[in-house]
Amino acid sequence: MTDPANKLLIVMWSADPAVPDRAAAPFVYALAARALEIDVEMHFTAGAVQWLFEGVADRAFTDQARTKTVRDFIREATAVGVRLYACAMALNERRRGETLIEEMTGIAGAATVAGAAVEADCRVMVF
Repeated sequence: MTDPANKLLIVMWSADPAVPDRAAAPFVYALAARALEIDVEMHFTAGAVQWLFEGVADRAFTDQARTKTVRDFIREATAVGVRLYACAMALNERRRGETLIEEMTGIAGAATVAGAAVEADCRVMVF
């Protein structure tokens, strides 16, 4: 039997502000993993990096009833220890002076994700 993973890396790629209903699931998985005491990092790439721009996640509801925003999920996730990273290349391509949200942990690149993905105790999910 293999050792269980103790780290989950979630890549937010296609779950961007154009389709806010897709943003809920990655956060649900992140919250579930934290409930199981698994270390969780979320990496925001491509258009999904815009979730980390001030104001964007506040305006985006993840359900038709408009009860929960992406920012609500961000706050819940970071409150339980999920770390949020912006992709350096995505920021370079999409950021035009926008302020980044305070919940963001830092900036990381493709090498960070690739390096973690080959670690035996890490699993990767892409949304």
